[in-house]
Amino acid sequence: MSHAITNIVVVGGGTAGWMAASALSRVLNRQATVRLVESDEIGIVGVGEATVPHIKAFNNLLGINEADFVARTQGTFKLGIQFRDWGSPGDSYIHGFGVMGHDIGLTPFHQYWLKGRLAGCATDLIDYSVNTVAAIRGKFMPAPVDVPASNPLGGIAYAYHFDAALYARYLRAYSEARGVRRTEGRIRDVELDPATGHVRAVLLDDGERVEGDLFIDCSGFRGLLIEGALKTGYEEWTRWLPCDRALAVPCERVEAPTPYTRCTAREAGWQWRIPLQHRTGNGYVYSSQYIGDDDAAAKLLARLDGKALADPRPLRFVTGMRKKSWNRNVVALGLASGFMEPLESTSIHMIQAGISKLLQLFPSNGVMDPVLADRFNEQTRFECERIRDFLVLHYKATTRDDSPFWNHCRTMEIPDSLQANIDLFRHSGRFFRNGEEMFGAVSWIQVMIGQGIMPTGYNPLVDQMPDDDLPKFLNSVREIVSKNVDLMPAHQQFIDRECRAAAEAV
Repeated sequence: MSHAITNIVVVGGGTAGWMAASALSRVLNRQATVRLVESDEIGIVGVGEATVPHIKAFNNLLGINEADFVARTQGTFKLGIQFRDWGSPGDSYIHGFGVMGHDIGLTPFHQYWLKGRLAGCATDLIDYSVNTVAAIRGKFMPAPVDVPASNPLGGIAYAYHFDAALYARYLRAYSEARGVRRTEGRIRDVELDPATGHVRAVLLDDGERVEGDLFIDCSGFRGLLIEGALKTGYEEWTRWLPCDRALAVPCERVEAPTPYTRCTAREAGWQWRIPLQHRTGNGYVYSSQYIGDDDAAAKLLARLDGKALADPRPLRFVTGMRKKSWNRNVVALGLASGFMEPLESTSIHMIQAGISKLLQLFPSNGVMDPVLADRFNEQTRFECERIRDFLVLHYKATTRDDSPFWNHCRTMEIPDSLQANIDLFRHSGRFFRNGEEMFGAVSWIQVMIGQGIMPTGYNPLVDQMPDDDLPKFLNSVREIVSKNVDLMPAHQQFIDRECRAAAEAV
């Protein structure tokens, strides 16, 4: 291609497609037209979404008003994820967003906590974070604008739960208002350039031919362009992440929505619970090797908070990633680029990260330079492998021996990169983040400690603090956190005050 990229075609709608369309129309509105092709006959996978704090940056890029967004998507706020029964039956911990305690110089807070635990003067780790304490107490508020980041309230990090169908609808309206053209129709064929192998056009059932310079494949698991047309290849990770199926079902809301997602370990996988304003989303992610579909459905329905609002919807998947997410003039996003189960709510982040990398590496003068694609693919692989390791950690770090599934997870071999992180942390509580990986040290530390990987020592720099001062320091941090959470409104109260008012104003 020698001409500038002026025509971008997004194949597939849903969360991935409309996120791509909205961002591209916002950033490239004077450079290229964006057209999205989707079929109403093909459903989207999304049944309810939990996110991570990075999504706020995406919404800010679009200039979206938070209260309006939450109101229109029946959303709630998320301070973290509660994990039940993962390390052993009866265990519970929260992987909270934001900061943990108060670092001193180069020494992270958890190192002081480790020494305090050995000395018997430290309480549970979750007592030292505003996010985790507020989550347990059902409270929420964003950081006040006039509070410095050094204040615990200034360190609040949060994400959202929302209805995926409503989110796609919201972004569709946003995109179409900015010139994105939506075409309804099923794609029956893909036309390739015989000289370059690039995608020239997609052909619809009604005979229409949709040409493009750059194609964004958001066609879901099938990867219509990236795999169906370009035969890119797929790398499986089921030897480390054995779950291959999921059932999703909404139920009636029976209590005020919690400001956190809940993930409960089950006999052959785990169950999610995502609280929305109008209902609660539920699902069972499991391995078909260890439980049958009918049995899994029966167990899921028996464990709902309220009355089921639909029949369980089955999903089948293979955990892994495309060997290339950018191949020739096709960039795959969302499920078309790969799938890692939703244990840590990474799916939407990976869509967002792919869009961000594409915009940063956007081809100049229309030339699909392999240098750009190679860097995109290298960064995508790095992100996916680090997220993979973080997810595998949840399964491996367990003492459960109450089912064949957990016996497999507890004893399975894991990637060398993950084993090195576990070994270093177990030695003295140290963890080092690699480059721009998604999850930082605080996340890894909460999961490892929450699931029973306890260091046998700590960083000796902690000994610079006199022993008599350590309990005072820990108590002070805990008290400051508790007092700040006292100032926060209940989660439901905040939604009623801020978000429903926005909906009524429209």
